[in-house]
Amino acid sequence: MNTLRNIGWVVLLLGLAGCGTTPTSILDKPTTARPEAKPTQAASNGAIYQAASYRPMFEDRRARQVGDVLTIVINEKTQAGKQASSNGSKDSSVDASISAVAGIPLKTLQGLGVNAESASQYADKSAINSSNNFTGNVTVTVIEVLPNGNLIVAGEKQIALDKGVEYIRLSGVVQPDTIQAGNTVSSAKVADARFEYRTSAKFDSAEVMGWLGRFFLSFIPL
Repeated sequence: MNTLRNIGWVVLLLGLAGCGTTPTSILDKPTTARPEAKPTQAASNGAIYQAASYRPMFEDRRARQVGDVLTIVINEKTQAGKQASSNGSKDSSVDASISAVAGIPLKTLQGLGVNAESASQYADKSAINSSNNFTGNVTVTVIEVLPNGNLIVAGEKQIALDKGVEYIRLSGVVQPDTIQAGNTVSSAKVADARFEYRTSAKFDSAEVMGWLGRFFLSFIPL
């Protein structure tokens, strides 16, 4: 009875694990943060300038505080290639003979010659090419302001398409001087950048062979 109960618990846990479709992430920071509460200031009635409600007319509304948002313009293109080749060869030969020398036993071996030759050759070539293209816009939130004024930002965008959900996540450090008009920053200006695009669709599971198939193919020749 206990065995059946344990099996039931295992099946239930496996079923719950199968329900978790959110893909893993390389981000190690929260993707959003609430702005910090500002201390209330007493209104100084009777003066033209009110510190509590003052808004500069030509103030640059760039993100600079926790909770502010800005847009990262993603335009990542990478391409890498590598080619390598190596060659090696080795030849060796041995030539030995027994000359006619008086006084040695087994005179029948006199004049016997031995020749041996060997040759080996090695050649190896490899070529690797990789290219990636990632474009788009993601609005992120300032989650921390560093002592030097740089901004730690992070954000996530979820897009549900048919039977799957696409996740676009990113995080990094932005220098306020690189923020352009419209509160936008090029992805090339983001330090310690981590950009990822993942989906909850089961494409990976379909491409990976099951454990039972791998077991039989490990000893059955094709």
